Amino acid sequence: MGGRTIYYKTEEEIDLLRESSLLVGKTLAEVAKALKPGVTTLELDAIAEEVIRDNGATPGFKGFGGFPNTLCTSVNEQVVHGIPNNVPLKDGDIVSIDCGVKKNGFYGDSAYTFEVGEVSAEIKELLRTTRECLKLGIEQAIAGNRIGDIGHAVQQHAENAGFGVVRELVGHGLGKGLHEAPEVPNYGRRGNGVKLREGLVLAIEPMINLGSRQVKQLSDGWTIVTSDGKPSAHYEHDVVVRKGNAEVLSTFDWIEEVLETNTVK
Repeated sequence: MGGRTIYYKTEEEIDLLRESSLLVGKTLAEVAKALKPGVTTLELDAIAEEVIRDNGATPGFKGFGGFPNTLCTSVNEQVVHGIPNNVPLKDGDIVSIDCGVKKNGFYGDSAYTFEVGEVSAEIKELLRTTRECLKLGIEQAIAGNRIGDIGHAVQQHAENAGFGVVRELVGHGLGKGLHEAPEVPNYGRRGNGVKLREGLVLAIEPMINLGSRQVKQLSDGWTIVTSDGKPSAHYEHDVVVRKGNAEVLSTFDWIEEVLETNTVK
């Protein structure tokens, strides 16, 4: 890890990253409109690809390292990198949908874990805690802090709630590359790691398990699942390190407008 260059972004580059990140939010909101028991993740994948291409961008994940689809759709015990398929989602499932786009040479990368129909109180608590972990991690992404401060905030909150923090997968820098330096673990010690400077853009993405933190990879070479088969949640925002307060480039607002409308029906 030590040898990789960290690229700090100009305000012009941050504007382009913001545009790509907001397109991910728009895409996930369109996916949210179709999300209900009975829909397949491949159907959601087709919606996402159409939205991205209609907006003059290309899917950031499709073909990346050989990944076959536009979305990573990770259901229940799947943590991340689930491949869309023809299995209908069912009532009580959760699905983490991770989406990347590339526009004007810059990536956006954001993820949201959706409830399918009615989920248990235990799972709702997992989702709420994971969202809180993301917020707490973002609050540490300020100039003068260190990478370990982000991970520490995430880890402490999740473990205090009795949940497992995945260690094998990490957040990352973001820019012209989908995965740039530095790595952003969801665990760590305060004051450790790379010092954060203004203009650093990070994808912060807590992956929190209902049970053990242990994970394994399936034989498809992509899908990561919890070792104990219990559900996992995943949320991700793109964030610029600033003085005083981090700036979030991506948004969940449009997703949540759709979800609220769906609930009211």
